[in-house]
Amino acid sequence: MLIQTLLIAVSVSMDAFAISIGKGLTIKKLRGIDACKTALWFGGFQALFPLLGYFAASTFSKYVTAVDHWIIFGLLALIGGNMVREAFGEDEENTKETPEFDWRHMLPLAVACSIDAFAVGVSFAFMSLNIWIAVIIIGVTTGLFSAAGLYIGRVFGSRWQKPAQIAGGVVLILIGVKVLLEHLGVLVL
Repeated sequence: MLIQTLLIAVSVSMDAFAISIGKGLTIKKLRGIDACKTALWFGGFQALFPLLGYFAASTFSKYVTAVDHWIIFGLLALIGGNMVREAFGEDEENTKETPEFDWRHMLPLAVACSIDAFAVGVSFAFMSLNIWIAVIIIGVTTGLFSAAGLYIGRVFGSRWQKPAQIAGGVVLILIGVKVLLEHLGVLVL
């Protein structure tokens, strides 16, 4: 069951990893505290949402899963569109040393990439596993992937700042479209 939980943790952390790469693409100077904040936001929410899903398995799952794809799509399209818009904005705005890592910027990203983890938590309610160990594994795995993604994005972003920022925004939008199309049954993977 531990290997299965680790595989689930890696799977649910991929959205946070991709978003972290996109965020890293916009950074000229990456501070260690920014990587820690990113890891805590994404890892914390990826741990919280399965826990909430586990405890609300029978009560709320049908309501959240009915609209989760729209929420994910909307948040990622908004954030990705904003990244593309900023890439074409004033150069002065793009020369800031670090992007915003406060709650107003990190909360929508953390929520957007964690909503699917709620459904994972619902499925955990029907499995024989220790929910506390599972959410710790998910949180730590996501935190590590998020910090690594931020550094990976930073390496590529320092050379190709503007195209990388556009690409990062487009990737976020495409992740949102993919989630939406999967839930609507248009795209089957």
